[in-house]
Amino acid sequence: MADNDWKSRLGVVYSTDPNFKYEQKMDVEAETLPPARQRLIVRIDRRHRAGKQVTLVEGFTGSSEDLAALAKTLKTKCGVGGTAKDGEIAIQGDLRDKITELLLSMGYNAKRGN
Repeated sequence: MADNDWKSRLGVVYSTDPNFKYEQKMDVEAETLPPARQRLIVRIDRRHRAGKQVTLVEGFTGSSEDLAALAKTLKTKCGVGGTAKDGEIAIQGDLRDKITELLLSMGYNAKRGN
């Protein structure tokens, strides 16, 4: 199925060589920095959420698995739901102070935003 993925090859000039194989470049995830070198910003957001408050943790540099593990830890310690995607963690509710304290105790360089 991957050989017929024509949308990812738009704009590519094709060869008449029958032995030619098109190779795609794979996106490499960033290496996860140690917690002391991470610079996280904890802020609140209400946009596009029907007026509900969400605490966002932004600035995480690393793999999506490590981001998901950090999000799970924060959700468990706060006792609320949330999600981790696009390099940021969204935790339900206004928990800026609690999350900042948790991140600092875990060794992260966290700062409270707005």
